[in-house]
Amino acid sequence: QVQLVESGGGLVQAGGSLRLSCTASGNIESINHMAWFRQAPGNQREQVANIISDGSTRYAGSVKGRFTISRDNAKNTVYLQMNDLKPEDTAVYYCNADVTTTSAVQYEFEFWGQGTQVTVSS
Repeated sequence: QVQLVESGGGLVQAGGSLRLSCTASGNIESINHMAWFRQAPGNQREQVANIISDGSTRYAGSVKGRFTISRDNAKNTVYLQMNDLKPEDTAVYYCNADVTTTSAVQYEFEFWGQGTQVTVSS
């Protein structure tokens, strides 16, 4: 019903930058929260940034001041600008969303995309 497609990952040296994008599609009536998560090998998936429809944002302490989340509501797209990347930021990055479908069913962070790999070399 809802598809999420992430892009923008890659290999970058420490101190570099990347910009991730994620577009939601399907039977979407509205989206409240949109968020970025990441999962490194052997670690649990963690939320790194969250943005709600009014533009309010929250960040994990480990990325605050370095990452910026933004969204384009008209395009159902969320972005993650990542600056001053560190080797510990290496992970697969996923987006997710709190979606209400055209059938008036709400799905809170239930659909996952394939993720995009971010690798930061030292």
